Amino acid sequence: MAVELTSETRPLPTRAPAGLFEAPEQEAAFFYGLYLRGYSYQELRQDIAVPPAVENEWRRTAARDPNFRALADQMLAYRRRVLGIFQALVANSVAEPQAVQ
Repeated sequence: MAVELTSETRPLPTRAPAGLFEAPEQEAAFFYGLYLRGYSYQELRQDIAVPPAVENEWRRTAARDPNFRALADQMLAYRRRVLGIFQALVANSVAEPQAVQ
């Protein structure tokens, strides 16, 4: 008899796969490229940031499952780092005058 895993029975991950949170610069550069192609700065910021409702759900889950806490903290720190790098790239591009070709 096979047991189907549901959200109640499926174990939550306790740590991220190796390499998953090691390149925030690459992800920020990807979003910066979208910005340069005309995507809205505000929409890109929203795509990068963890919505408050999701963060609250992660915090509630972390309170029930201490093993998940480290992963949630790692995910939040990574998203904040990506957002910070993205904002710096945009700020630098606005501050630097573009060369005339």
